[in-house]
Order: sequence, then C-alpha cells, then structure tokens
Amino acid sequence: MIIGIGTDIVGIPRFQRHVDDPDSSLLRRIFTDQERSYCNARKSGAAACFAARFAAKESFLKALGTGLSDGISWHDMEVVNDELGKPELRLSRRAEELFRKKKGAGLFLSLSHDGGCAVAMVVLESL
Repeated sequence: MIIGIGTDIVGIPRFQRHVDDPDSSLLRRIFTDQERSYCNARKSGAAACFAARFAAKESFLKALGTGLSDGISWHDMEVVNDELGKPELRLSRRAEELFRKKKGAGLFLSLSHDGGCAVAMVVLESL
C-alpha cells in the first residue's frame, strides 16, 4: 500500500551559481561528500546532478510528511546509484526510524532533468 508520495521540481540555474562559486557553503550544507564527488565529476552536468538530488531530498521529506523536523537534516538522506546507475535514497538511522514509524517498507525514487529543470518523485510503500 502507498503511504506517501512526494514530488519536487527545481531550476538547474539555481544550482549552477553554487557550482561556479568555490566559496558557496550551500553544497556542503545540503549534500554529503559522496554526493558532491559524484556530481562534481559530471563537469558540465554538475548543476543538473545537484538539482535532481536536492529535488529527491525534498520529495522524500514531502512523502514522509515531516519536512526538516523531528531531528532530520539534509545529510540524513543521500542519493546513491546502484551498479546499473539507478538512483536510490540511502537513509541515516534517524531518517530510517521516521520512515519505519510511518510503517514504511519500500522506498522508490525517480529523477529526471531537462530544459533547465530537475524533477524527482518519491513513493513510500508499506507491507
């Protein structure tokens, strides 16, 4: 059974400014070291990569229904890719606790970007 759906759309230029600014603290505040390494390796596509991952985190928070509350922070959610490149959300212990509290058993993530926008959708499922 579906217990939560979240979607978010983000303008890629918003993140391009931070990719271009070496003094920007926003990327460190929102993304884990692994996420920053992954996106920065994409050179011309770094901003789209960051925008999609931000949209994923926002979508998860919307699906969970908590926002940034209950002791959860941006680093409690990490977008990783499996061996085939499929994006997945890796949750910290705290985020996992909140997910389980909602009786969550499955978490599905989809990312896309085109035309200056990145979009993500998260579906939470129970048993």
